[in-house]
Amino acid sequence: MARLGDRHPEGTAGDWFVDTHCFDCDAARNVAPGLIARNPADGVSLFARQPETPEEVEMAWRAVMVCPTRSVGHVTLKRPESAVFPEDLGDGVFRLGHNSKDSFGAHSYLVQRDPGNLMIDAPRWTRDVYEPLDEMGGLAHILLSHSDDVADADRYAERYGARVWIHEDDKTAAPYASDILVGRESTEIRNDVVAFPVPGHTKGSVLYLVDGHLLFSGDSLSWSPEHENLMAFRRACWYSWDEQMLSLGRFARSDLRFDRLFCGHGWNHDASAAELNAHVLHLVRRGSS
Repeated sequence: MARLGDRHPEGTAGDWFVDTHCFDCDAARNVAPGLIARNPADGVSLFARQPETPEEVEMAWRAVMVCPTRSVGHVTLKRPESAVFPEDLGDGVFRLGHNSKDSFGAHSYLVQRDPGNLMIDAPRWTRDVYEPLDEMGGLAHILLSHSDDVADADRYAERYGARVWIHEDDKTAAPYASDILVGRESTEIRNDVVAFPVPGHTKGSVLYLVDGHLLFSGDSLSWSPEHENLMAFRRACWYSWDEQMLSLGRFARSDLRFDRLFCGHGWNHDASAAELNAHVLHLVRRGSS
């Protein structure tokens, strides 16, 4: 629960606030754009303005429920009237919210499909996630993009008997994983899911392509609204930046294409497959120079 006594003094006046325990993961800003912004002085998220419409109030509650440090809050209200997660993002994709501090606030996703639902990376363990999952058909597979964003995947796997996938080079983060991806070649997990290893952010980072056009990138790719291009996190590259550029280049030159990007940190983005592929190639050229 957000601590009113630690309310950040730079936030706009009003009932909604962010406290000083925020650690700049950007999750709240992603779900409440225009309401919550980054304070450049210290990196803490702030309410740039107070919500006015019902839609904006829903966004504010979503920020409360996504924040891994529980730093977003309201002076008097403690719970929304109705659940704000899972958040429907279209194409049967849902943002799960309830991001884990262990994952530095990375987003996780549910993909609802008849062959069995997919969880990409994991949120913290809470009934606010598993009760909706129960109603939506549980989980068949948990796809872990890399070691950083495992969070409470083991507890969700146990509840649903889900298969857990991770690359061999990051497998120590999920010793309970049932399926280990190996090497650098793409792997078909089932006919609607392909895993493509992209060592770089971590040695075992993986992209997951669903339905031939929905890309879940973990921390290997995200969109920059400021620069209007794809980006990667050079200052948060734990294995090898050069390897990351090489592996993303391999992906861009493969026959795999995507028109929707869902990332762990940063901003999701939709565009034509040709445009996004060109953006990946441009990122590789920039990052390799």
